[in-house]
Amino acid sequence: MKFKKWPFYLGLLIIFVINSGFLVVGHRGDPSKYPEETIQSDNSAFESGADYVELDLHLSKDNVLIVSHDDDLSRVVGSSVIVSQNTFQTLSQYKYRNGEHVLSLDQLFDYYKDKPNTKFVLETKVDHSVDKSNKLEKKLAECIKRHHMEKRVMIHSFSAKSLYYLSQLLPSVPRIFIVGSLKRINFDTLQYVNAVNVSSDLIEKYPNLVSWLHGSDKKIFVWAEMDESPKLWNWLINNNIDGVVTNFPATGYKYKVAKEGAKKIKIDKDATYLNKSSQTTQMNPYEPVNNKSKLHFLETVHVIASIQTSQKLYYQLGEHSFISAENLSFSLNYDKLKPFLNSRITLAPHKSGQIYQNSDHTSALSQKLIAGKKYQVLAYTGTSDNLWLKTKLGWIESKNVLFTDLPLNSFAFHEYQTSDHSFTNIQLLPFKVLKTVKLQNYFPMKNFS
Repeated sequence: MKFKKWPFYLGLLIIFVINSGFLVVGHRGDPSKYPEETIQSDNSAFESGADYVELDLHLSKDNVLIVSHDDDLSRVVGSSVIVSQNTFQTLSQYKYRNGEHVLSLDQLFDYYKDKPNTKFVLETKVDHSVDKSNKLEKKLAECIKRHHMEKRVMIHSFSAKSLYYLSQLLPSVPRIFIVGSLKRINFDTLQYVNAVNVSSDLIEKYPNLVSWLHGSDKKIFVWAEMDESPKLWNWLINNNIDGVVTNFPATGYKYKVAKEGAKKIKIDKDATYLNKSSQTTQMNPYEPVNNKSKLHFLETVHVIASIQTSQKLYYQLGEHSFISAENLSFSLNYDKLKPFLNSRITLAPHKSGQIYQNSDHTSALSQKLIAGKKYQVLAYTGTSDNLWLKTKLGWIESKNVLFTDLPLNSFAFHEYQTSDHSFTNIQLLPFKVLKTVKLQNYFPMKNFS
């Protein structure tokens, strides 16, 4: 349908309101840090500031709603097992690499039942040109009602027919139509959807699309193969969209705060301080007024909240105790890092060595690691799947470097071989005579007592 014909239909459209403000939707949770569509990944997205987590649904052989993007689970569990051809009892025996089992929607809702601020965008993965029934939609409506989740979910789909069925089964639940082409947006479909989810490319091609949809009382969400490019995020924020579906919820949250002001999220988790230089805590996250207390390398602390200011993210440790978030990790600790704590790094072959001011991709610096040169690691952050290392030049992703200084007969190399956490490759070094038979000190600033 061409733009010039659309105003004819404006008076006929049904008005729906989904939410006010800019929404950050964690695409499959927080997949750059943890295995997609697992509780661990979902929790990380919420803790990073996501308003919603987006999850995909398939129907098992015995008609149980399974949380998975793919019908074939081989990509995520390492075994070629088809959701639609197996019972839930069989599917639930398979594990993601973080040890979590394949999950049903009932199990997900049960886990989050007492966490009212956690909300979900659910995608129906169904092809109604093949499956003529509305069995999946009926099961979804029953599940949402059974768990009283009507006010905590939105549903989106590439299938217009699926959204039509759900408009009849769950009229109070917002429905979002996912489109990759302007041809798919038509008057018939807009009558039973509340929002449209489009690719960023479509907005670039048709800059009037945002204002037209808003004029039609439809919200507009953007999806893309999102990265952390400041140019992309600033462009999205300035286009007055209603929300973004992103693989990087922490980055989305940062830009949301820049647009709307400082935000605070409750957290109740232990974390490890991973900067080799001790740091004084601050009395507040807004003015640099220091406390007397300091955090030391590998010290465990309890985080009660996160505060995202327009400048950076802080973690709150007490009523008047705050610390920069980049120095704390919820998933990294001594046991996971001990093979590498005394090693240096060198640029891996065929890598760019790009250095960043912060431990993300939004702050590229002009400096790069020099091939063949060794660098001391000053701090660690991130997760087992997304480790960042700080050098004197700045931050770099571990996937771009090799850990060195691990002789084949060293304690560190032994720990590396027996560890389940291989963050990146090591630079193999020849056997050498060690100066002492004592174990090397891998806890330079930690008191064991």
